[in-house]
Amino acid sequence: MEGKSQAVKIKTVFSCQNCGFQSPKWLGKCPDCNSWNSLVEEDYAAPQGAKATQRVAMYKDEPVLLKDVEVKDDSRLKTGILELDRVLGGGIVPGSVILIGGDPGIGKSTISLQVSNQLTRQGFRVLYVSGEESVAQTKLRAKRLASGKDGEIYIVNQTDLSLISEYIKKLKPDAVIIDSIQVIFDPGISSSPGSVSQVRECAGILTQLAKTTNTSMFIIGHVTKEGALAGPRVLEHIVDTVLYFEGDRFSTYRILRAVKNRFGSTNEIGVFGMGSEGLMEVKNPSEIFLSERPKDVSGSVVSSVLEGSRPLLVEIQALVSKSSFGYARRRAQGFDFNRLSLLVAVLEKRMGLNLEAEDVFVNVAGGIKVEDPAADLAVAVAVASGFHDQLVMADTAVLGEVGLAGEIRSISQPILRINEAQKLGFKHCVVPKNNCKNLELKKAEIEIIPVSTLKEVFDLIIRR
Repeated sequence: MEGKSQAVKIKTVFSCQNCGFQSPKWLGKCPDCNSWNSLVEEDYAAPQGAKATQRVAMYKDEPVLLKDVEVKDDSRLKTGILELDRVLGGGIVPGSVILIGGDPGIGKSTISLQVSNQLTRQGFRVLYVSGEESVAQTKLRAKRLASGKDGEIYIVNQTDLSLISEYIKKLKPDAVIIDSIQVIFDPGISSSPGSVSQVRECAGILTQLAKTTNTSMFIIGHVTKEGALAGPRVLEHIVDTVLYFEGDRFSTYRILRAVKNRFGSTNEIGVFGMGSEGLMEVKNPSEIFLSERPKDVSGSVVSSVLEGSRPLLVEIQALVSKSSFGYARRRAQGFDFNRLSLLVAVLEKRMGLNLEAEDVFVNVAGGIKVEDPAADLAVAVAVASGFHDQLVMADTAVLGEVGLAGEIRSISQPILRINEAQKLGFKHCVVPKNNCKNLELKKAEIEIIPVSTLKEVFDLIIRR
């Protein structure tokens, strides 16, 4: 009948909660990402033509010449939190969308409130959208963190995306905090909040809104039991920057790492300590990681690893004990398991260590994850020290990559690593011989020990 709008046809589809794949029927295994039991039934309604046209018109923009685009060098917003600015690449880029993930209780909402407070102190306007807490509950948390006393932090408890968009257009804030994306829903989509369709569509609309209004946006996301960001993987492709909080929520220290950053390096990390007033910056992480290092214990070695442009001294611990199950176990915490197996094989073949009947456990103290190959030699020395139950020479930092022939290969940025060890009072530093050719130190307060093979290292620094 004319004059009456046709009813929207709703059909049922099965969507994968990991990758967003859709199927008209249920499947036990997703054919796209190969995950089991991830397809969930959802209601799907095709977008109406008028609404889609209206949305396109809302974000319409004219093409311009790239050479005519003006970009200011000081256009980034400084958060006032140096560790966060380091991870972001120097500050917040206006119009960028930043996704923050992490385990429950690790500090995602805490750092969001702290960023809001720091921005408002500089005269910026911030809108905090709390979908999981009421305004009063958010106020209690802000009071504990001493936030919101002197600035324009607007807080609203809302989950309707259409209303959130209206608030942003009305207030015109410099930054928006969405806490969290899993509870936000678009009324035009019939599926429930947190589903693949809702998360993907809401993230896309918020991103477009941030780009067109030049508003910086922080989106908080939940994580799954496996530690990955909840929702489809396409969510990480939509945003500009993805930050992950690492560390045990029952521990004091947190590590903020960038796994994607369109405006900076993904190698930088930020180190924080959780206190009664929120997350506090750790100015000297190396000193913190070594603060509880035991004295006169075998299997403990210090190495210097690079996280972006920052050198960190970390303690590598190894425990070697007789296997009682008939087969040897290899376990690594904070170090790559496959790399550990390779180093154990090199120690067996090249150094003659009888490790096939020994359980080998390696731990990087402090909860940090080490991917730098310069820590290979420290792991090998720690395993050998634990196997012989003999101490490593005191005040010694060990640097070097281990090859399959037992050779010690050169590493990058040796001067930065050595200076960090010297700063914390180490007297000796084991360095690959190839790195010593053009090594020029400002001060000779630390002894450089050049090595080229594993045998040289063991003979020089492991006490017999």
